[in-house]
Amino acid sequence: MMTNAMTVDVEDYFQVLAFEPYIKRQQWEQLPQRVERNTNRILELFDQHGVKATFFTLGWVAERYPALVRNIVAAGHELAAHGYEHIRVIEQTPAQFRADTRKTKQILEDIGGCSVDGYRAASYSIGANNLWALKVLEEEGFLYSSSIYPVKHDIYGMPDAPRFMFTPKETTGLVEIPISTFKLLHKNLPCGGGVFFRLYPYGLSKAAYRYINTVEKQAGIFYFHPWEIDPEQPKQQGISFKTRFRHYLNLNDMVSRLTKLLQDFSWDTMRAVFLSPDKLHPVAKLIN
Repeated sequence: MMTNAMTVDVEDYFQVLAFEPYIKRQQWEQLPQRVERNTNRILELFDQHGVKATFFTLGWVAERYPALVRNIVAAGHELAAHGYEHIRVIEQTPAQFRADTRKTKQILEDIGGCSVDGYRAASYSIGANNLWALKVLEEEGFLYSSSIYPVKHDIYGMPDAPRFMFTPKETTGLVEIPISTFKLLHKNLPCGGGVFFRLYPYGLSKAAYRYINTVEKQAGIFYFHPWEIDPEQPKQQGISFKTRFRHYLNLNDMVSRLTKLLQDFSWDTMRAVFLSPDKLHPVAKLIN
């Protein structure tokens, strides 16, 4: 059985992009924080199923919950960077992005006592208009990015990007490892996690990963957030219907669906699945 990469974006419910118009960063400290509790639940679930994963962690979270970071590392998982406080790359200058990634990497490495090799941009905010960010990541010592989503989406996406691991022309060593998609009628559709995993019938997600593994003979990537296993999180008022739908859809079913996914496929960290010596042969070059 082919092994896929399991990943967790470690951020709290109030830090998601959809809530930015409603919750200011200055309010974060005053809100009920649930990321430590939820992430520890995820660690327990992974332990029950013998799964290792990559935890893309905000520097903001790591500073406030250093014991959580150490728990992740002590359990044999991979620690990776998700930026300091979930600012999209499209909102940063190259200098700001460099400072943000450098700061986050240092925080995580100091607390975790390990090398941080991977990076995932907030809301998959690296795309056709800011590929310079990949060169910055390479210069700051990262080995891989998982920041490009090869789909058409109202918030993010680069539908013309390769669907599987590749070396961007902007870099010489760093590889980009996109979130999993499946192709239908010449269009890339998301199947790598998030609201789509909660929206689709589980059988469709299962079939997509089976196809990626057995027909395309590629490893897939799955991602989710700690708040997605927490249907009891504080409910935000006055938000749009689209935001409410995306954020709260089927949270009650997430743990059971996730458990099926852990049982039906083999999972490991990004580093183990993609960065072993025999895997570092990118299958595509990025073409403008």
